[in-house]
Amino acid sequence: MRKDFLPFSKPSITEEDIAAVGDVLRSSWITTGPKNAEFEKNFKEYTGCGESVAVASATGAMHVMLHALGIGKGDEVITPSMTWVSTVNLITLAGAKPVFVDVDRDTLMTSAEKIAPLINERTKLIIPVHFAGAAVDMDPIRELAAKKGIRLVEDAAHAAGTYYKNERIGKKGTSIFSFHPIKNITTGEGGMFCSDDKALTDRVRSLKFHGLGVDAYDRQTHGRSPQAQVVEPGFKYNLTDIAAVLGIRQLARLEEFNAKRTKLAMEYRKRLAEIDEISPLADCKYEQTSAWHLFIVRLDVKKAGMSRDEFMQELKKRNIGTGIHFRAAHLQKFYREQMGCHEGMLPDTEYNSDRMFSIPLFPDMTNDDINDVIDAMKDILKK
Repeated sequence: MRKDFLPFSKPSITEEDIAAVGDVLRSSWITTGPKNAEFEKNFKEYTGCGESVAVASATGAMHVMLHALGIGKGDEVITPSMTWVSTVNLITLAGAKPVFVDVDRDTLMTSAEKIAPLINERTKLIIPVHFAGAAVDMDPIRELAAKKGIRLVEDAAHAAGTYYKNERIGKKGTSIFSFHPIKNITTGEGGMFCSDDKALTDRVRSLKFHGLGVDAYDRQTHGRSPQAQVVEPGFKYNLTDIAAVLGIRQLARLEEFNAKRTKLAMEYRKRLAEIDEISPLADCKYEQTSAWHLFIVRLDVKKAGMSRDEFMQELKKRNIGTGIHFRAAHLQKFYREQMGCHEGMLPDTEYNSDRMFSIPLFPDMTNDDINDVIDAMKDILKK
């Protein structure tokens, strides 16, 4: 058994990263400033998107986006239940109704075919989720949304560096990225709003900082003009330069990080073939390249003779960390009691919600770490 604990995720922070943050702290500008502008520029160039806006979190970006699109009472927003609850919570807080769509059992991706029957005259927005580093098949969903005149925003929290048909996620349409510490790159906490809709991006940029007519860091005046006026009431979701400088350095290494993640994931797949009770997610059948944000497996609870939660506890006893991404949102207490959601609504989502868990995957891992994970699994199942 391992002597030290192996977390399921860990950010790759170097001494040079720490020194860069220290340089910002010693500078005269630590909140939204020149490093923010540089980070936005670099991310825009990396993804090829039209415009980018750095924010304090992906949740903040989602909040501002829903407000900017005027999503509110009587509206419906289609999104998977297999997602982090922040999206669903924000739709609800806006006064709109989240309409849950099922996912493919083995890829955890939704599709145009699953979304189409849920559309009605109240549908104002579709939020598909790129999952675990892989990409949703976006072209059919884009065609469906355009045909129906419905806005489309991609949840790209898991998709920094993901490719769909040889283009990076973020290049087309509107997308929201996360830089939480477990993501492929981190700013501590933070996110990026990307869009080829300039009017929408301009409004998001204003709303994320009190609704002022200029950004917190105005690129022409190198500061906020004293004449800045509130165009409309806004929020406070700007990213600090302390966070942005870390993002700049992390982004420069994203391709390196993702290459390491891919190599580790392929080793996992080879070794997991030795364990009948564990099955990883399947590859998507359309053209895409995963950034391998998470390595998710499912436990055959009948073969294993124990629940997923029990299996995770046994791994913890052997110093192997795991996570759950995610428990089905529609079966969370609030959505059961307030929206009447129930088991059986989304069979493939629910199948995975009961069986899935994330095993350790981060760039600084080694093949010895993978061996420890596999050996621990085998030891649990043998007993």
